[in-house]
Amino acid sequence: MIVSKRHFLRTAVVGTLGIASLALAGTATAATPAAPQAAVQQAPAAKPAITAEPSVATVRAWQEFRVTGTTTGLASGTKLTLQQKQHGKWVTLPASTPTTRTGTYTLRVKLGLKGKNDLRMVNGTTASPVFDVTVR
Repeated sequence: MIVSKRHFLRTAVVGTLGIASLALAGTATAATPAAPQAAVQQAPAAKPAITAEPSVATVRAWQEFRVTGTTTGLASGTKLTLQQKQHGKWVTLPASTPTTRTGTYTLRVKLGLKGKNDLRMVNGTTASPVFDVTVR
């Protein structure tokens, strides 16, 4: 089998370039210092928190108002539920909303119990500070 001079040179050049690129890649990798484990630390996960703000302080019975707020440390789409304090106990109302991808939420609410209503938004064991809305 006769190998042409041109074919031989092409094979030699390609082989030389391949070896040179491997050598350069090895030096580039060796020149980059490995990050020490102690220097790379994960930030502690944010403690879950919920804020809540009613749109009004006083409403008539069954008049709609909104509760808006933000969350931190909760995944987007997390379900938040409204609770009302009745006779010293927190009662879950049939009003819930998911959080947006930015951690905000808006919930439309209608209340019928007249007087001062203590309310809060909850998800599991995480609850917002108590806020009140007076129903006249």
